[in-house]
Amino acid sequence: MVSRVVPQTAAGRRRVELAAVAGMTGAVLFVSVFTVLGWLQPGYSSASMFVSELSLGPFGWVQILNFVLTGTLVLAFGRGLAAHFSTGAASRAGPVLVQILGASLIVSGPFTTDRSAMFEQASISGIVHGVFGALVFTCAPLICFVFYRRFRRDAVWHPMAGWTLAAGVVLILGVVLLKTSQQPDSGLFEWKGLVQRILLVTFMAWIFTVASRLRHQYRDSGENTPPAER
Repeated sequence: MVSRVVPQTAAGRRRVELAAVAGMTGAVLFVSVFTVLGWLQPGYSSASMFVSELSLGPFGWVQILNFVLTGTLVLAFGRGLAAHFSTGAASRAGPVLVQILGASLIVSGPFTTDRSAMFEQASISGIVHGVFGALVFTCAPLICFVFYRRFRRDAVWHPMAGWTLAAGVVLILGVVLLKTSQQPDSGLFEWKGLVQRILLVTFMAWIFTVASRLRHQYRDSGENTPPAER
């Protein structure tokens, strides 16, 4: 199997390239903001506290905005994936899952979490955050496994197959560890924030690499397009 031909119109190529840039930007933005904010937030521990708890501090509005902006960018990236992978394996499920994850991040912003309670929310805001947070951590490994089916058969995307499978396995194991770390008597309780960050960084790194590869395909195709078609 080979990838679908790059759209022939300049507008079509431009839309997908911009979507790829959105994916790259969203991945870098999300990790950068929660990392820096974790250093600046008084009394916050990146090792033992969840990323969502940054929304509860004095700079909470920054993390809320981070969720919304990142979700919007990931949603746009999902639409670009749908335009590129229009047929074949992962052409429907993959982009849809990416867009669901993006929308879940958007909702997770204004509906803030309850402190240290990713899976045991009490307030209405916390419950909503917990539901959409669960969607994020459910969709992430599914996205990797769905696209692995595509990449392993696609000559153009085959170099991404191994990394995609590895990311999916890490995410599955990480979700199990994250659930375990919620238990106060667990040896991982004081490290639950770190476990969550490993999951988030792994998935955002996957988003970035896929988006970067997609962008290069469209940028290269644009450079080879006759002037009359630009």
